[in-house]
Amino acid sequence: MDFDALLLSRMQFAFTVAFHILFPAFTIGLAAFLAVLEGLWLWTRRDVFQTLYLFWVKIFALSFGMGVVSGVVLSYQFGTNWSEFIRLTGGVIGPLLAYEVLTAFFLEASFLGVMLFGWKKVGPKLHFLATVLVAIGTSVSAFWILSANSWMQTPQGYEILVNGVFQATNFWEVVFNPSFPSRLTHMLLAAFLTTALVVGAASAFQVLKTRRTGEAPQGWTASRVALVMAVGMIAVTAPLQLLAGHWSGEVAHHYQPSKLAAIEGYWETRPDQPLHLFAIPDRATQSNHFEVSIPGVGNLVQNLPRDEVIQGLDQLAPEDQPPVFMVFWAFRIMVGLGMLMIGLGLWGAVLLWRKKLFDSRWFLRFAVVMGPSGFIAVLAGWMVTEIGRQPWVVYGVLRTADAVSPVTTGEVLTSLLVYITVYSIVFTAGALFILRLMAEGPKAVITARAPEERRAPGSPLAKAPEDVDGDLPGDPS
Repeated sequence: MDFDALLLSRMQFAFTVAFHILFPAFTIGLAAFLAVLEGLWLWTRRDVFQTLYLFWVKIFALSFGMGVVSGVVLSYQFGTNWSEFIRLTGGVIGPLLAYEVLTAFFLEASFLGVMLFGWKKVGPKLHFLATVLVAIGTSVSAFWILSANSWMQTPQGYEILVNGVFQATNFWEVVFNPSFPSRLTHMLLAAFLTTALVVGAASAFQVLKTRRTGEAPQGWTASRVALVMAVGMIAVTAPLQLLAGHWSGEVAHHYQPSKLAAIEGYWETRPDQPLHLFAIPDRATQSNHFEVSIPGVGNLVQNLPRDEVIQGLDQLAPEDQPPVFMVFWAFRIMVGLGMLMIGLGLWGAVLLWRKKLFDSRWFLRFAVVMGPSGFIAVLAGWMVTEIGRQPWVVYGVLRTADAVSPVTTGEVLTSLLVYITVYSIVFTAGALFILRLMAEGPKAVITARAPEERRAPGSPLAKAPEDVDGDLPGDPS
């Protein structure tokens, strides 16, 4: 590889987006989880749901803040490193990003303060509404961002003017492009699954700690309830994610055959393709080394007739082929982790049915180990999506080399090193602090009660509840 301005710009954007995507992938699901917790608390008035809400809302606040900061950096990079991309496609991409700000970001910003600091200042119904709207806002944000990115994967509803500038001719076709429905479904399920895995890991850690010390800490009941909820979510969403991923693969077969060929390691165009379980793709020799394959299963996996021809990479010039090795193995990492998630969910569901969920040390340890697997799978999936699109920034229409800014190699290298240094310090510190909060676990909450009835924390007539250690429950610091 030649480390020129193009490659370094790609590396810089990949580095910053890899940090950024971790936070939305977590906060989308966590916002929905918080809305469910507060709704259950208002419905049942059980303190355990309030305890869980007040614990996880702190982690949400930290994750949301780091996600916003890292997302702003990506916007600047469009101008500094990819100005030609914006100049040429801004007429199509610009409105999608603007609508994300006008709808999702403003919605989140308007009600986030109420959600985080409104326990003593607004009524319980208004506070619950704020939580729900923040949760909706995170999903709306994913809608517009995924629409813009999916248009880059499967562009439609546009025309190219004589000066090379893209112009939208049908905005609905731009938004609802062929790959958008499957990719939005895949991403939202990934967010819910990632959150469930983190909540399950943190809760299983607390249960294990109690079994080791023999003393039930504050929030012990809350951790058990959270573990049950996490297991239920994993058991449902993990199999659905497998179906959504298969749907995305079918879309890639029709609209991005080069990406599918890289995913499967197909160098030769032929019917009755094999399923490669293991291989080392070699772009130089245009072949795979050390193949471990199941003959004749490739077409079946993709729901295609056995005699249908599947395009291989031999239909493309080497310079038009994506980096096969990275795409091939990133896909297998994602699928392998997905299989483990399905196994975790089914195992937990069986233990829950047999009323032995909290007694199985091996399951609890497995749940803790699987905590970060959602983030790893999301990163692997985005590598498949973005690297598999290369060498195109708009698939089949605009090459990545034609979208980079007129910057020097030294300028990009300097900014890349600065990003690596700052991100490594700031976001590592933030992540470690979040892990510290998770290790401490939820703390029991003393809820104020009136003589006649228990009053919600948001009630003007109720005294503000406090944690047993004296911390204000609405303070995310």
